Amino acid sequence: MTQIDTNTLKRAEAATSIAKDLITQAVEQSSANQILCEEALKQAANEIKQAQTMVNQVQSAFQTDKAQKS
Repeated sequence: MTQIDTNTLKRAEAATSIAKDLITQAVEQSSANQILCEEALKQAANEIKQAQTMVNQVQSAFQTDKAQKS
């Protein structure tokens, strides 16, 4: 059975939580300050990219383990 890298998944979860907060901030700033809104969206996109990378790493480990067992 493949061991799940929970630390990486927890970091991905944290990154998505940060992204959610940044998107909420962007929505709140959208009419008042477009520069802050844009910056929050850029940061959210970066957090989402990091989370995706971490999830891909865990998924790749599963696929590698599965291939080795076949």
